[in-house]
Amino acid sequence: MELETRNSELETMILFADAWTTNSFEMSLLAATAFGLLGIALLALGFKIFEWITPKLNIEEELTKGNTAVGIMVGALLIGISLIVVRAIGG
Repeated sequence: MELETRNSELETMILFADAWTTNSFEMSLLAATAFGLLGIALLALGFKIFEWITPKLNIEEELTKGNTAVGIMVGALLIGISLIVVRAIGG
């Protein structure tokens, strides 16, 4: 049963890979640019949602004061969102 599920997942991945395969350099460049911009937009959206969820935390003010903990938290947040976006876009 598990082998059948893995084969089914592999077939689905191959089908999607064929759908996104391009034959020319220009189309590959266009796809990379489009997905790159989409990733940046989703990263910015995730950061704005975090700011909206934590209204009492003024990130810019804390970073200006030299609060290292906030800097580490923001860095971890951006890395986490980036990993989620990569999996969402790349599969």
